[in-house]
Amino acid sequence: MRKHFLFLLLAAIAVNSIHSQTRGNRVGYIDMEYILQNVNSYNESNLLLEEKAEKWKQEIEAKKLEINKVKEALTAEKPLLTKTLIEERETEITFLENELLDLQQKRFGPNGLLMSQKALLVKPIQDQVFTAVQDIAEAKKYDFIFDKSSDLTMLFADKRFDISDQVLRVINRTEKREQLSKKELAAEQEKESKEDAIADNPNLAERQKVLDERKAARDKILADRKLAQEQKKKDYEERRQQILDDRAAKKNGTVSGTTKTEVQKVATDDSPSETELARQKATDAKAKAQEERNKIIEDRKKALEERRQQILNDRAAKSNSPVSETAKKAGSTNTVKTEVEKTVNEDAPSEAEVAKQKAVDAKAKALEDRNKIIEDRKKALEERRLKIIQQRDSIKSAREEKLKQ
Repeated sequence: MRKHFLFLLLAAIAVNSIHSQTRGNRVGYIDMEYILQNVNSYNESNLLLEEKAEKWKQEIEAKKLEINKVKEALTAEKPLLTKTLIEERETEITFLENELLDLQQKRFGPNGLLMSQKALLVKPIQDQVFTAVQDIAEAKKYDFIFDKSSDLTMLFADKRFDISDQVLRVINRTEKREQLSKKELAAEQEKESKEDAIADNPNLAERQKVLDERKAARDKILADRKLAQEQKKKDYEERRQQILDDRAAKKNGTVSGTTKTEVQKVATDDSPSETELARQKATDAKAKAQEERNKIIEDRKKALEERRQQILNDRAAKSNSPVSETAKKAGSTNTVKTEVEKTVNEDAPSEAEVAKQKAVDAKAKALEDRNKIIEDRKKALEERRLKIIQQRDSIKSAREEKLKQ
């Protein structure tokens, strides 16, 4: 039969070559096994069939174990049984073995349920493949299309003549069209025409391959970013839960070092750098020194004012006449004023020191404003953090309520 088929094939090739001398023969092939492995409906049905076959195997194994138990019982009781009983037991074992053999043939034999259901499973796919091959052959002017997985021996087949992927596209398109609306069908047809153009043009196919690789790389980067964000979110949730637990423990009188560290970390997120802190300390020291100096000057002025008042009181007590008292008072007043002015001028800072003091005061004020801004930022950050925690707690509570419902 095989030789006859090969003879007819060679004869058809020879006849076709005579009729098409001006045109080269177009030959292609398909791999039926590859097509079946990539058809989703076949894979799903085949998986169900394999599960059923596994149950049949377990059933057969259970019957084998039952027969073995009967044989072991007969071997153990054989010395105590009569010849008639032994023959009855052996007949029963033979019947069970024949029944098991029939069950195996019925389930897994050449004409068994497994083979027949596999044939029924493959038949629709084979019909679709046959129809797709006919359409492709007519559209692209193929002269011969072979099946690589059939009984026909193919010692060598170039991959560029393999049209299995084209057949798969036709089958998948047919399945999709049955489930699409008119608008979706038009979009799918446009996509199909683009895929056919890419398949027919090697340059477009190579370009599409590069684009697909770039898209896969982008998808991978996005997936990695998403995983990193999820990990950060998870770490934040753990950290927040730890802070809440430590706060609850603090109410009971125990505080962990982790909470202190976390709180300090949150509080110092917007804090100034070390250089700024050093500048701030130096400015604070200058301001403090200037403040002490101003305090000393004020104390001296106060002491001079007290001394002047004391002198006036003493002179007023010594004087008896109004005229002399007034003159003396005026003279003493001028004297005291002179002394006060002299003392003030002696301890008063020079113009350079006053300018320097103003610059220091300006720096101190700027630093004070900056510290205020930092404190405001800390306060805003703390309010924002508490708001986020409240929002997440409310979302978590809503989810828990939904789950309960």
